[in-house]
Amino acid sequence: MSEPMTWLDPIAELARLAGDAAMTHWHRDPAVEWKGDGSPVTVADRHAETVAREWIRARFPDDGILGEEFGEENPGAARRWILDPIDGTKSFVAGVALWGTLVAVTEGERVLAGAVYAPATNELVVAARGEGCWWNGVRAHVSRTDAVERMVLCTTDDRFPDRPVRRARWTALADRARVVRTWGDCYGYLLVATGRADAMVDDLMNPWDAAAVQVVVEEAGGVFTDFRGAATAFGGDSIATNAALAEAVRVALIPGGDPGLDR
Repeated sequence: MSEPMTWLDPIAELARLAGDAAMTHWHRDPAVEWKGDGSPVTVADRHAETVAREWIRARFPDDGILGEEFGEENPGAARRWILDPIDGTKSFVAGVALWGTLVAVTEGERVLAGAVYAPATNELVVAARGEGCWWNGVRAHVSRTDAVERMVLCTTDDRFPDRPVRRARWTALADRARVVRTWGDCYGYLLVATGRADAMVDDLMNPWDAAAVQVVVEEAGGVFTDFRGAATAFGGDSIATNAALAEAVRVALIPGGDPGLDR
């Protein structure tokens, strides 16, 4: 299939398809397995990713695929789809609504488009380069909060295990913020992109966690970097903010450009 005129429609279609497949298992007590890294996986994760892969193969057979559950397919392809069928599986298995389906399409490390679909809250945020960010069909924008003391700050896990320097910096920043919550995984980035949170920080990010949310945050007017200050979804960690707080938050977390890679 040739390249579509806009990536907004296919990326939204795929996110809804995979997310709705996952939703058929929600609140149905799916059996949980535990991976070597301590993260859970369910039949819902695998079902949703299988559905997504079948859709991509049928419409974009020359493209590559990288997914959390089944790895890489067609490596070396010029264009690649990156999938996380259920981002926030711990929330999913607990029956908590703060999980979502992540879909991105990339060329190299440049993310062309991405979608964050939260089926349990009926929210779809989709973005494509140069085409803006859209929240259930309405243009989405980050907040205008410009002071750390008024900031709503989110993270997935605020413990920063095994990284005491980062943990100390996080704690100092969190102590200054107005509100701090672990509204984590992809939902925290969805909140930043839609202006309901001002910053989201994650100590550990895989490409399938980060690719979709990078373009969503950036097209909503925000700033997405890793802990080295690079605008990438492939750095292994992330800081997402509105534009007004971008410098202040990064100065607090990576002073002097030091990413705090202590182990």
